[in-house]
Amino acid sequence: MNLFSLKKVRCLLGVFAAGLTFGASAEVTLPKLVSNGMVLQRDAAVKIWGWADAGEQVRVDFNGRQYQAEADDAGDWSVVLHPTAAGGPYTMDIRAENHIHLKDILLGDVWLASGQSNMEYPINRIAHRFTSEIAAVSNTRIRQFQVPQTYDFNTPLPDLEGGQWLPATQRNIQNFSAVAYFFADHIQQREPVPIGIINSSLGGSPAEAWVSEETLQRFPEHLAEKKKFEDAQLIEKIQREDRARSEQWYAAATQKDRGQQPGKTPWYTPELDTGNWQTFSVPGYWAEQAGIEEKGIFWLRKTIDLPQSLAGKPALLELGRIVDADETWVNGHKVGNTTYLYPRRRYQVPGDLLRAGKNSIAIRVTNSGGARGGFVPDKPYRLSVDGQRFDLRGQWHFKQSAQMPQLPGQTFVRWKPAGLYNAMLHPLQNYRIRGALWYQGESNVGRAQEYAELFPALIRDWRAGWQQGAGQQSLPFLFVQLANFLEPQPAPTESDWAELREAQSAALDLPETAMAVTIDAGEWNDIHPLDKKTVGQRLALAAEKLVYGRENTAASGPRLKSADFTDNKAVLNFAHTQGGLIATPCSNDCNHREAVSPLFEFAIAGTDGKFYWANTRIAGDTVEVWSEQVSNPQTVRYAWADNPAEANLFNGAGLPAAPFQVARAPQSDRNDISEPSQ
Repeated sequence: MNLFSLKKVRCLLGVFAAGLTFGASAEVTLPKLVSNGMVLQRDAAVKIWGWADAGEQVRVDFNGRQYQAEADDAGDWSVVLHPTAAGGPYTMDIRAENHIHLKDILLGDVWLASGQSNMEYPINRIAHRFTSEIAAVSNTRIRQFQVPQTYDFNTPLPDLEGGQWLPATQRNIQNFSAVAYFFADHIQQREPVPIGIINSSLGGSPAEAWVSEETLQRFPEHLAEKKKFEDAQLIEKIQREDRARSEQWYAAATQKDRGQQPGKTPWYTPELDTGNWQTFSVPGYWAEQAGIEEKGIFWLRKTIDLPQSLAGKPALLELGRIVDADETWVNGHKVGNTTYLYPRRRYQVPGDLLRAGKNSIAIRVTNSGGARGGFVPDKPYRLSVDGQRFDLRGQWHFKQSAQMPQLPGQTFVRWKPAGLYNAMLHPLQNYRIRGALWYQGESNVGRAQEYAELFPALIRDWRAGWQQGAGQQSLPFLFVQLANFLEPQPAPTESDWAELREAQSAALDLPETAMAVTIDAGEWNDIHPLDKKTVGQRLALAAEKLVYGRENTAASGPRLKSADFTDNKAVLNFAHTQGGLIATPCSNDCNHREAVSPLFEFAIAGTDGKFYWANTRIAGDTVEVWSEQVSNPQTVRYAWADNPAEANLFNGAGLPAAPFQVARAPQSDRNDISEPSQ
């Protein structure tokens, strides 16, 4: 059976599953996106397509109009709907030898949300940050279609494996992309139309996974890797070997684990004697505190006293983030487990487990990978019961129960070049959208020079695929610049994250693009910051101005426009200064700075290329930058760090300035920078 036949069978199965009615033969089928509850793009020519037997006549009835098509020799058919204003719900009938009836269709704005984990990150992972807001969500006019996460290296697929349109109700909201939901909510407050989100994202995915083979022709190494993974037997072999290696490692670790041996008292038992255990201070890492570099299994135990008034009441146990995996018990009963290092540990403790007096908490940590084992600092470690919080930081009993070698990393086949484009993006490109949202780049850090070419190529690739409007420049593309991450540094330094942000900024040279700056919305110790609302809202501000024509919207923070260098200082001229340039109060301890200045994270270098923290002065829409240690300034940087935690240049609209570096122009004292498109 060929690929098309397989896909047609899948389409038939999907339609049967939806409970649709068929005739005896020659059934017409639809792509997964064209289904009940879909949001179609308003005020645009919208394509409806599907498959049938060659030569079959297909009729589509929608909103009082009738459309006719005939399936071609390959079985493809399509019609183009007349542009329709926002509204609904509507029904649609597709008739051939069979009859498909679609219902609850809305006309509004459809946005593609794509990228890696920070776009994928669902509401259920951040809901505790926005408890009341998420609890109040009940909006059937915001809908999400979750694209199944899969790949194909051999051919662009005609359809998705599955998926359905779901409204933003309490039943569904927990699985919405958090960034996309907050974007949609903000847009809808200003544009009272239905919003559809097509969520096609995958954690850890690099940019090269989201481009076509045609685009990869410009990137020979990625093209060669794509060709390599066209071999299904190779993929099966890699996955089989990875699976066997992992299973063997965990089986050996379990066998060695002295904390859970058959016939012996398990180490999560409340009455266990821990008199010969070490002490360990949470949070922290045992390589630092106990000098243990080995991988393996580690147990920690702590006893807390609770008053009689809290006995029998439910609780929330927060254990920050743990490297890598954990299982956790309270009074001998398992209350949760997490299999990898990134999620925040938030375990619900049933009320019948807690008692007056002593209560034991036991944690079994499996540390298998390259990261240091332990508990990530600056996260919540506490037990909350009936409004009272019990701090779990500090001394715990600690013991290693199994020593193991490091488990070699697996091969993430799904991240290889073009695989996600073929299976998760190409099947969407017949579906009319208003624009694309993109939050990605973490997996390309360290390859900024390549990204400066790859990212614009990706944008052009998608525009060519959607072919909306005149030419390939008509698809608005809004993207998030990487947030601040990792430990702040006390002195100016080189930064892979800053270089990647610079490569992202360069894509603004393309028309119909906009960037949301988020260097103030990250967390130093978490690559997945909780504040997805700020991110979604800043994307929405960009959309208001770029897509919805609200010219008075402040959509961007200050962006460098030009730089004038003199013998002893640089004068930086900024655009997007609505409300003026502002030095916000430093939220951290800024006393270590070498220079006294209202602005932080400005650094300046002379001919030797060594950077020093700079003095600054705001003068209208300019910032003057100098240092007594630099007599002939050549380069200025702002927020040039993995985590520019003290960056505090904003405009009056409350939006942060974008990071940059600018050098004295050769043979000229003036360095002009093209006006940002945003």
